[in-house]
Amino acid sequence: MDLYVILLEKFWISTKIYHYSLMVRSFKALVLLLVIAAVPACSETSGSSGPRLVERTFASMGSELKLKAWTADEAAAGAAFEEVANEFDRLEGLMSTWREHSEIQELNRAAGKNPVRVGTELRSLLTTANQVSEWTDGKFDVTFGVMSGLWKFDYQNKDDTIPDPAEVARRRKLINYRDLIVDERAGTAFLRRDGMIANLGGIGKGYAVDRAREILLKRGFHDFIIQFGGDMYVAGREADRPWRVGIQDPRGPKNRIFASMELSNSTFSTSGDYERFFMKNGHRYHHILDPATGEPATGCRSVTIIASSATIADGLSKGIFILGPEAGMALVERLPDVEAVMVTDKNKVLVSSGLKGRLMLLTPPTDAP
Repeated sequence: MDLYVILLEKFWISTKIYHYSLMVRSFKALVLLLVIAAVPACSETSGSSGPRLVERTFASMGSELKLKAWTADEAAAGAAFEEVANEFDRLEGLMSTWREHSEIQELNRAAGKNPVRVGTELRSLLTTANQVSEWTDGKFDVTFGVMSGLWKFDYQNKDDTIPDPAEVARRRKLINYRDLIVDERAGTAFLRRDGMIANLGGIGKGYAVDRAREILLKRGFHDFIIQFGGDMYVAGREADRPWRVGIQDPRGPKNRIFASMELSNSTFSTSGDYERFFMKNGHRYHHILDPATGEPATGCRSVTIIASSATIADGLSKGIFILGPEAGMALVERLPDVEAVMVTDKNKVLVSSGLKGRLMLLTPPTDAP
């Protein structure tokens, strides 16, 4: 899944922009720009015993994992980052539909046949996914995997074609999270109907970020950033102040933000229609599909979720995008510890009540199709 998250330089005077253009295999609309505040922001500084920014970058799950910590112990940070990277490799073997013998693929192969014994971790993640599906009235649904390859938005298959409506309708009937059964007592999961496909691309990266957070906290780090695809977790502070993050203008240039806020000990996840898409006859077709229609969702241009759990934020950003502005913001206001910023298809900015006074609107978002 492909959003932009930007960490602004101190006092907003100067910025250094790293632009990542990454192809993601899963249905995720995600983070491609990251600007880290430059308070003495040099992990290569020698002869300094004080805290500084230490950073490492790894490739994982078809995306880029970027880890940063504000610390005086660069060696310890490097070891912790290696542990995180190894953990992500393990999770890919568990959750990836690109791995033939992953647990999720074992589940998919047995669809309509029999329950499959899966580990506690996958059962927990599937249960969380179903909870997000309940909250969003099924707009977030991990059984959307049956639509994979029908709409072509990725570099390896993008051809700007609209799929046959009859085939969209046929596959759409196989999407239903209620037919994904998790049996904790038996230790199994089961897709009830033949042809169903579960895909964790809409929630798995958020779960990986949560695991990275646990590892870094366990190793004694308290001031760090985990950036993975469209999901980010910000912990503690950057030197003497909270980290500052910004939201990409969904129709603006790739380095343009329209809003910013200070953030600490929280996740920051954005889903948008501006990363994986094509234009045809003046209409934008993008990768965030509505399970009810099998077609790209309408009503929003971007949805940013702030929450304590990256797993929850990852799923909610998509589900709320598909719900649309009115129903989506109503859901945010009902859920505890969840906030949101939306840009509607009318280019209106909506901000949840908990962010009033915290979010700084810098400029109106660009208005374009």
